[in-house]
Amino acid sequence: MAERKVKIFTRFERFWHWTQALLIVTLMFSGLGVHGLHHALYFGQAVTLHTISALCLIALWVFAIFWHLTTGTWRHYVPDISGLWPVIRYYAYGVFKCEAHPYHKGFWRKHNPLQVLAYLGLKLVLFPTMWITGITYLTYEFWQSAPNASAKLELIASLHLISGYLIVSFVLIHVYLLTVGHFFEHVRPMITGVDTIDLTPEEEAYLETSEPHRLKG
Repeated sequence: MAERKVKIFTRFERFWHWTQALLIVTLMFSGLGVHGLHHALYFGQAVTLHTISALCLIALWVFAIFWHLTTGTWRHYVPDISGLWPVIRYYAYGVFKCEAHPYHKGFWRKHNPLQVLAYLGLKLVLFPTMWITGITYLTYEFWQSAPNASAKLELIASLHLISGYLIVSFVLIHVYLLTVGHFFEHVRPMITGVDTIDLTPEEEAYLETSEPHRLKG
C-alpha cells in the first residue's frame, strides 16, 4: 500500500453533499415552524418552504441515485463488517485515549464500515420513509375519501415526524464526529475533494496512467 493524496470526491459529489445538507437544514427549520416550535415564519410560509425544499431534495436524490449507479460509486456503500468492531471500539473508547483511527481510506473504500451501515440506513430506510410519507401526506386531497383516511393520515404524519427526528439525530451525530480529532481535516476533503488514502500498486498504476490529474502528492 502507498499513502497518496488523491482527489477522491468529484465536483458532483461535493455539490450533492453540500446541497443536500442545505436542503435538510431548511427542512428541519421549516418543519419545526410547521409544528409551531418557532415563529420565524408564518404557518403558510413554513409549509411552502418545507414543500419546495422537499421536492428539490427528492429531485437531487433521484439524480444522485442515477449518478451512483452509472459511475460505479455505489461500491463505496457495499457493507463490509470485517473491520466494524475496531471502528465501534474507537468511537466508544479509543478516541478518548487519543488512539489512532483503525480505518484507512482506500480508493474504492472511502467510508469506514460504521459509516457505510449508517449511510445505508439513511439512504435505504429513513430517506425513502420521508419521501413516501411526505408525498402521501401532500396528496391527501386525492385519497381523503378512502376508508379510515383520517386514521391513515395520522399514522403517515407520525412516521414522517419520527423519521424526520431520526434524520436530525443523524445530522447532529455527524457534526459531532467531525469535531473528533481535527475538524478541518475532516471537512476539507469535502471542500477540495482531496484526501490522503491508501492505494494498492494496481490502483496507483491505474491513476498514474489513466487519471493522473487525481494524484495530488
